[in-house]
Amino acid sequence: MTRTRAGKPKLLVANRGEIAVRIMRTCREMGIPTVAVYSDADHDALHVEMADESYRIGPPLASDSYLSIGAILEAAQKGRATLIHPGYGFLAERAHFAQAVEEAGFTFVGPSPAAIEQMGDKAAARRMADAAGMPIVPGTRDPVDVAHAKKQAPRIGYPLLVKASFWRNP
Repeated sequence: MTRTRAGKPKLLVANRGEIAVRIMRTCREMGIPTVAVYSDADHDALHVEMADESYRIGPPLASDSYLSIGAILEAAQKGRATLIHPGYGFLAERAHFAQAVEEAGFTFVGPSPAAIEQMGDKAAARRMADAAGMPIVPGTRDPVDVAHAKKQAPRIGYPLLVKASFWRNP
């Protein structure tokens, strides 16, 4: 386990609810102290109660609390955390959050900012998995429009899953 700050590892969970509770239970089993963050709406939530320490990060609206990178990093500093786990959703898939965590001297528990960036593009992620020889479900290598999807459907097979992906038609 990487330690970017002096001392024993201490994990801040930058999330709430069941995912935060599960992470904290695992940390408890591993002997790793935890820091919770909470909005005003979650002051009495189970994840706050379970943590060794907890810090308010803002008002009830998630955009003003759980999505506030500055407030989360400030809580990590106050709690003397060494590790920050994004949980699921919120900031978990935002490369700029992982980068900010690393730049602030904490260890991000998750993929590197570059990996998050690459995997954020579904079509690019599929091409990378295919190029690496990973098994992938039948489909198209690149995004397609509706007309092309109709032509590919018999080859791919039914039922057909259509996954949205940002694509700019050249």
